[in-house]
Amino acid sequence: MTRLVLFGAPIAIAVSILFSSGDSELPPSSPQPTGTAGTAGTAAQTESPGLSAENDEKIAGLPPGLAAPAMKEIASQLVGSAEASTLDWRSQYGAIEDVGDGTGYTAGIIGFCSGTNDMLQLVEAYTKDDPDNPLAPFLAALREVDGTDSHEGLDPGFTDAWKAAAEDPAFRTAQNTMRDKLYFEPAVRLAKLDGLGTLGQFIYYDAMVLHGPGVEADGFYGIRDAAMASADTAAEGGDEAEYLGAFLDESRSAIRARKVQRDTTRIDTAQRVFLREGNLELKKPLVWQVYGETFRIP
Repeated sequence: MTRLVLFGAPIAIAVSILFSSGDSELPPSSPQPTGTAGTAGTAAQTESPGLSAENDEKIAGLPPGLAAPAMKEIASQLVGSAEASTLDWRSQYGAIEDVGDGTGYTAGIIGFCSGTNDMLQLVEAYTKDDPDNPLAPFLAALREVDGTDSHEGLDPGFTDAWKAAAEDPAFRTAQNTMRDKLYFEPAVRLAKLDGLGTLGQFIYYDAMVLHGPGVEADGFYGIRDAAMASADTAAEGGDEAEYLGAFLDESRSAIRARKVQRDTTRIDTAQRVFLREGNLELKKPLVWQVYGETFRIP
């Protein structure tokens, strides 16, 4: 079945991440939602400057992996197949609808949601650079509905404004930048520090998009914690494939625990296939299925 909508990605503040060296690095700060989304009682925190510099040095000595432009394009195509049933992920800048998952409007290349703070961050950043953009009149309403599934103050007009803004190259760039800041860069950074190759970096990125950067059990960091409890990461001296299998198990369980959008084919017939093939560097050609549809990158 072809799915034409995007998954939302809730924003939450991660408290701390423990690495094999015993160091503790905080994930990049995500501003606390003004509504009810996120992890209650947490406060925005930033990575320790000393530890950040140390980890920057570690990462600088590693291969680019998923951060290489060609691999990042593949990652975008893989996510596009799962999020919008297309490899043409750039066609999704103007996509917007309420998919009924409790996160309000879901839109754009990564499923920014009106109820999960990332859409608000995106529109605020875009408006800072262009105060007269089509979405600027809806900023006050976005702040009010943040953390809810409400459309109050957004209807009518918001969906048309989003589509109009998507014609602006600056808004498309803003979407790319926010995707990288909130999802791609934190996921790839942490995967490298966990000793994972390109496939593992993609698995982390896709999970960050799908589950959101939350510390709760069904958020990315909670899923990672559960996986690390059952298998050592490569950085801890464990078997990389075994650890990735454990991570996918936990990610799949989090999907199945949902009341809506419980399809697991992005794991079962995509990421798990690459893992079984031993393709830890995500080398082409790639063949996978999502929602029963076959995709190929030759």
